[in-house]
Amino acid sequence: MNAACRPMPNPHPRTLMKKPKLKVNGWIALDKPYGMTSTQAVGKVRWLFNAEKAGHGGTLDPLATGLLPVALGEATKTVQWAMDGRKTYRFTAAWGAETNTDDLEGHIIQRSHNRPSKVEIMALLPRFTGAILQAPPAFSAIKIDGERAYDLARAGEVVEIKERAVHIDTLKLLQADEHTANFEIDCGKGTYVRSLARDMGRALGCFAHVSALRRTQVGALSEAQMISLEKLEEMGIDGASEALKRALLPLETVLDGIPALAVLDNDAARLRQGQTVLLRGANAPISEAAVLVQHGTELVGIGEVYQGSLKIKRLFNLL
Repeated sequence: MNAACRPMPNPHPRTLMKKPKLKVNGWIALDKPYGMTSTQAVGKVRWLFNAEKAGHGGTLDPLATGLLPVALGEATKTVQWAMDGRKTYRFTAAWGAETNTDDLEGHIIQRSHNRPSKVEIMALLPRFTGAILQAPPAFSAIKIDGERAYDLARAGEVVEIKERAVHIDTLKLLQADEHTANFEIDCGKGTYVRSLARDMGRALGCFAHVSALRRTQVGALSEAQMISLEKLEEMGIDGASEALKRALLPLETVLDGIPALAVLDNDAARLRQGQTVLLRGANAPISEAAVLVQHGTELVGIGEVYQGSLKIKRLFNLL
């Protein structure tokens, strides 16, 4: 072929352009599937919505299922309140063996032929209800000298985590047979169900580990609001689907426990500029650790009241 007839190379080869991320704000009460990490689940939801930002309100182990609150956009600024909310779990304790991870993922480190009776289990429940001391599992995200406990444990190091105070509101026995027992627990922040099963097994003289775990409540979010990844995928991709948008729960969903405070136009403008506002009136709060600041139907942010002055701690960019 004559050189003059050869096609000239394209000086500007076509490149794939990434779609711009969308400003999606709200919560998804995700029903996390078995075998998926919380980080993977959050990444999947973020991809489905093509959202700018995403986070979660409390880690679930890969082998656990159930409610994983996923925050999108400005809802990430309210994650703290989701993590501080009371939680409900249903779990199965398998008697006769303790594992190094306190669940099915690890290998057995202690065995016993003893099996507790239903009467023995019921008699034990008050001991693990209320304020108790609990040592987190060696395979946990607790930091020890700046490193995660599970990284140290996987490296073969002996991990010793000090006991800490947690609060268990209720602990109910749902069903029991010779080898397993099903429980429901309502508890506060920092409680490890794996540690609870381990400690109950030791107290009963039979050893135990968690063989199934499902979270059904996180603060104001409940099992009735949960939605699966499969259902979200059916609704569409890239956040353009109206069905996906309807699946979003309002940003303030996890703020159910903090008081609302309405402000007028001028005060809302000052707060958005980072200024402090002096509260007036007989009903104005003098001190409040957290308030949800509203201007009409718009959410301004989460503020703090100190000596009658209001300052925004988390400003929402929803306009």
